[in-house]
Amino acid sequence: MRFIILFLSILFVACGGDYLPKPKGYNRINLPEASYQPLPDTFPYFFEYSKHAKVLKDSSWITERYWINILYPEMGAAIQITYKPVTDSIVREFLSDSYKLTSQHNVKAYAIEESIIELPNGMFASFTELEGEVPTQAQFHVTDQDSTDHFLRGALYFRTATKNDSLAPVIDYIKKDILHLITSLEWKENE
Repeated sequence: MRFIILFLSILFVACGGDYLPKPKGYNRINLPEASYQPLPDTFPYFFEYSKHAKVLKDSSWITERYWINILYPEMGAAIQITYKPVTDSIVREFLSDSYKLTSQHNVKAYAIEESIIELPNGMFASFTELEGEVPTQAQFHVTDQDSTDHFLRGALYFRTATKNDSLAPVIDYIKKDILHLITSLEWKENE
Protein backbone atom coordinates (compact mmCIF):
# COMPACT_ATOMS: atom_id res chain seq x y z
CA MET A 1 0.00 0.00 0.00
CA ARG A 2 2.89 2.34 0.76
CA PHE A 3 4.22 1.87 -2.74
CA ILE A 4 0.90 2.81 -4.29
CA ILE A 5 0.69 5.99 -2.19
CA LEU A 6 4.31 6.83 -2.99
CA PHE A 7 3.73 6.20 -6.69
CA LEU A 8 0.58 8.35 -6.77
CA SER A 9 2.28 11.19 -4.90
CA ILE A 10 5.23 11.16 -7.34
CA LEU A 11 2.79 11.09 -10.24
CA PHE A 12 0.89 14.15 -8.94
CA VAL A 13 4.07 16.10 -8.19
CA ALA A 14 5.60 15.27 -11.60
CA CYS A 15 2.51 16.36 -13.51
CA GLY A 16 1.97 19.62 -11.70
CA GLY A 17 2.98 23.13 -12.79
CA ASP A 18 2.90 24.95 -16.06
CA TYR A 19 4.78 23.47 -18.98
CA LEU A 20 6.39 25.77 -21.51
CA PRO A 21 7.89 24.34 -24.68
CA LYS A 22 11.56 25.06 -25.14
CA PRO A 23 12.49 27.41 -27.97
CA LYS A 24 14.25 25.98 -31.00
CA GLY A 25 18.01 26.12 -30.69
CA TYR A 26 20.60 26.85 -33.32
CA ASN A 27 23.86 25.08 -33.87
CA ARG A 28 26.87 26.85 -32.50
CA ILE A 29 29.10 27.99 -35.35
CA ASN A 30 32.75 28.52 -34.47
CA LEU A 31 34.41 30.38 -37.31
CA PRO A 32 38.20 30.38 -37.58
CA GLU A 33 40.18 33.57 -37.82
CA ALA A 34 40.67 34.63 -41.44
CA SER A 35 44.07 33.85 -42.92
CA TYR A 36 45.08 33.43 -46.55
CA GLN A 37 47.48 31.55 -48.80
CA PRO A 38 48.52 31.97 -52.45
CA LEU A 39 46.91 29.97 -55.25
CA PRO A 40 49.28 27.43 -56.84
CA ASP A 41 51.30 28.77 -59.76
CA THR A 42 49.59 26.69 -62.48
CA PHE A 43 46.78 29.06 -63.47
CA PRO A 44 46.60 32.14 -65.74
CA TYR A 45 45.34 34.05 -62.69
CA PHE A 46 46.56 34.51 -59.14
CA PHE A 47 44.73 35.27 -55.91
CA GLU A 48 44.89 34.51 -52.23
CA TYR A 49 42.30 32.16 -50.76
CA SER A 50 41.46 31.00 -47.25
CA LYS A 51 43.87 28.70 -45.42
CA HIS A 52 40.75 26.90 -44.18
CA ALA A 53 39.80 25.89 -47.74
CA LYS A 54 41.08 23.42 -50.32
CA VAL A 55 41.48 24.03 -54.05
CA LEU A 56 40.27 21.18 -56.24
CA LYS A 57 39.92 20.93 -59.99
CA ASP A 58 36.31 21.19 -61.13
CA SER A 59 35.08 17.69 -61.95
CA SER A 60 31.78 18.55 -63.66
CA TRP A 61 31.11 17.26 -67.16
CA ILE A 62 31.38 20.75 -68.67
CA THR A 63 34.62 21.71 -66.94
CA GLU A 64 37.37 23.58 -68.69
CA ARG A 65 41.09 23.62 -68.00
CA TYR A 66 41.29 26.41 -65.40
CA TRP A 67 38.01 25.83 -63.56
CA ILE A 68 38.38 25.10 -59.85
CA ASN A 69 36.38 24.70 -56.66
CA ILE A 70 37.50 26.27 -53.42
CA LEU A 71 36.05 23.92 -50.81
CA TYR A 72 35.38 24.75 -47.17
CA PRO A 73 35.01 21.20 -45.81
CA GLU A 74 34.16 22.27 -42.24
CA MET A 75 31.40 24.60 -43.48
CA GLY A 76 29.93 22.52 -46.31
CA ALA A 77 30.57 25.35 -48.77
CA ALA A 78 32.31 25.80 -52.09
CA ILE A 79 33.22 28.72 -54.31
CA GLN A 80 33.07 27.61 -57.93
CA ILE A 81 35.57 29.50 -60.09
CA THR A 82 35.33 29.52 -63.87
CA TYR A 83 37.91 31.18 -66.10
CA LYS A 84 37.80 31.88 -69.81
CA PRO A 85 40.41 33.53 -71.94
CA VAL A 86 38.79 36.28 -73.96
CA THR A 87 39.18 35.96 -77.70
CA ASP A 88 37.52 37.77 -80.59
CA SER A 89 35.81 40.28 -78.28
CA ILE A 90 33.34 37.75 -76.87
CA VAL A 91 33.51 39.24 -73.39
CA ARG A 92 29.98 40.61 -73.87
CA GLU A 93 28.73 37.03 -74.22
CA PHE A 94 30.52 36.03 -70.99
CA LEU A 95 29.11 39.06 -69.15
CA SER A 96 25.63 38.33 -70.47
CA ASP A 97 25.88 34.70 -69.32
CA SER A 98 27.06 35.85 -65.89
CA TYR A 99 24.07 38.18 -65.47
CA LYS A 100 21.67 35.50 -66.75
CA LEU A 101 22.96 33.02 -64.18
CA THR A 102 22.39 35.58 -61.43
CA SER A 103 18.93 36.59 -62.66
CA GLN A 104 17.75 32.96 -62.59
CA HIS A 105 17.57 33.37 -58.80
CA ASN A 106 14.87 36.07 -59.04
CA VAL A 107 12.24 33.41 -58.29
CA LYS A 108 13.46 32.80 -54.73
CA ALA A 109 15.61 35.83 -53.96
CA TYR A 110 13.98 38.68 -52.12
CA ALA A 111 16.99 40.93 -52.69
CA ILE A 112 19.78 41.02 -55.26
CA GLU A 113 22.37 43.74 -54.72
CA GLU A 114 25.20 44.30 -57.16
CA SER A 115 28.28 46.33 -56.28
CA ILE A 116 31.03 47.43 -58.62
CA ILE A 117 34.39 47.29 -56.85
CA GLU A 118 37.48 49.09 -58.07
CA LEU A 119 40.46 46.86 -57.40
CA PRO A 120 43.90 48.06 -56.29
CA ASN A 121 45.32 47.22 -59.74
CA GLY A 122 42.77 49.43 -61.54
CA MET A 123 40.44 46.62 -62.63
CA PHE A 124 36.76 46.51 -61.76
CA ALA A 125 34.79 43.58 -60.35
CA SER A 126 31.07 42.99 -60.09
CA PHE A 127 30.09 41.50 -56.71
CA THR A 128 26.47 40.40 -56.32
CA GLU A 129 24.86 39.43 -53.00
CA LEU A 130 21.62 37.43 -53.06
CA GLU A 131 19.25 37.13 -50.12
CA GLY A 132 16.49 34.61 -49.57
CA GLU A 133 16.42 30.83 -49.91
CA VAL A 134 18.63 30.83 -52.98
CA PRO A 135 21.23 28.19 -53.91
CA THR A 136 24.00 30.78 -54.25
CA GLN A 137 24.39 33.70 -51.85
CA ALA A 138 27.23 35.53 -53.61
CA GLN A 139 28.47 35.76 -57.18
CA PHE A 140 31.16 37.81 -58.84
CA HIS A 141 32.98 38.34 -62.10
CA VAL A 142 36.15 40.18 -63.08
CA THR A 143 37.72 41.05 -66.42
CA ASP A 144 41.03 42.67 -67.22
CA GLN A 145 41.18 46.46 -67.71
CA ASP A 146 40.39 46.37 -71.42
CA SER A 147 38.18 43.27 -71.19
CA THR A 148 40.28 41.79 -73.97
CA ASP A 149 42.20 38.89 -72.38
CA HIS A 150 40.65 37.44 -69.19
CA PHE A 151 37.26 36.67 -67.67
CA LEU A 152 36.86 35.06 -64.21
CA ARG A 153 33.54 34.26 -62.55
CA GLY A 154 32.76 32.79 -59.14
CA ALA A 155 29.72 31.67 -57.15
CA LEU A 156 29.26 30.51 -53.56
CA TYR A 157 27.29 27.34 -52.92
CA PHE A 158 26.47 25.31 -49.80
CA ARG A 159 26.05 21.53 -49.77
CA THR A 160 23.49 21.50 -46.99
CA ALA A 161 19.75 21.74 -46.51
CA THR A 162 20.20 24.24 -43.67
CA LYS A 163 18.26 27.46 -44.23
CA ASN A 164 20.25 30.52 -45.25
CA ASP A 165 19.20 32.53 -42.19
CA SER A 166 20.86 29.89 -39.99
CA LEU A 167 23.94 29.98 -42.24
CA ALA A 168 24.18 33.79 -42.10
CA PRO A 169 27.40 33.94 -40.03
CA VAL A 170 29.12 31.46 -42.37
CA ILE A 171 27.83 33.27 -45.46
CA ASP A 172 29.19 36.58 -44.15
CA TYR A 173 32.53 34.94 -43.29
CA ILE A 174 32.94 33.47 -46.79
CA LYS A 175 31.81 36.72 -48.46
CA LYS A 176 34.77 38.42 -46.76
CA ASP A 177 37.02 35.67 -48.13
CA ILE A 178 35.57 36.28 -51.60
CA LEU A 179 36.26 40.01 -51.33
CA HIS A 180 39.85 39.22 -50.33
CA LEU A 181 40.13 36.83 -53.28
CA ILE A 182 38.86 39.54 -55.65
CA THR A 183 41.11 42.29 -54.32
CA SER A 184 44.19 40.06 -54.51
CA LEU A 185 43.41 38.88 -58.07
CA GLU A 186 46.11 39.37 -60.70
CA TRP A 187 46.38 38.10 -64.26
CA LYS A 188 49.40 36.26 -65.55
CA GLU A 189 50.43 37.09 -69.07
CA ASN A 190 51.20 34.62 -71.86
CA GLU A 191 49.36 31.68 -70.35
